[in-house]
Amino acid sequence: MSKVALKTAREIELMRRAGALVAETFRLLDPYVVPGASIQELDKIAEDFIRSCGAVPAYVGYGPRNNPFPATICASVNEVICHGIPTPRKLREGDIIGVDIGVKLGGVYGDACHTYTVGAVAPPVQKLVDATRASLDAALETVRPGSYLGDIGAAIQATAQPRGFSVVREYTGHGIGYRLHEEPTVSHVGRAGTGMKLSPGMVFTIEPMINLGRAETKLLADGWTVVTADGQPSAQFEHTLVVTDKGYDLLTL
Repeated sequence: MSKVALKTAREIELMRRAGALVAETFRLLDPYVVPGASIQELDKIAEDFIRSCGAVPAYVGYGPRNNPFPATICASVNEVICHGIPTPRKLREGDIIGVDIGVKLGGVYGDACHTYTVGAVAPPVQKLVDATRASLDAALETVRPGSYLGDIGAAIQATAQPRGFSVVREYTGHGIGYRLHEEPTVSHVGRAGTGMKLSPGMVFTIEPMINLGRAETKLLADGWTVVTADGQPSAQFEHTLVVTDKGYDLLTL
């Protein structure tokens, strides 16, 4: 198991600044996520704002040299689980869209995801979104010194699965700091009391992806877009957090 780099107080404050910019970008997008909005226009709004604040969009150019991610936001609509590439497609009433935003500011990264409902959505889809948010909240409440990574996944499963939803296994949370993805890997399924023990100064994301149907996933030919194998909707919420002496502190609130 790789060693996790504990962050200093100064590094945490730098990451808090990056996380605050992520949160502010979501607030900026809020009024634009409406029926008829172009997903590419949402991407441009986010990129222009992030760059105007002296930061760099973390996802542009990320990934393999022969297939880097081409946009500022990941835009995952309906059956897209994660890593959706923004297109000119216009949002429709009843859609859901998971917007994942990463920035680099002051040498460190911030990363979060929010699932927006576009107008009124079908009741089962609203229940999915609510359960996904509740899954993240339940996972966060397990975070404290001496608890385990397995507690996080167990809490997510215990929240989502009794409501009839499934938890994506292949895509995880992750450590974050001077690189967008660091140790540890944070699984969204698990057994309480197992895995790495948490210590103050650990910084990582929790980002459950919850499906209305089955948990199985499929990667599309673009090499990025991940969809549900059964075509049912998926939702995601994510925060970056630091483990503190008494619990946790959200850096992307």
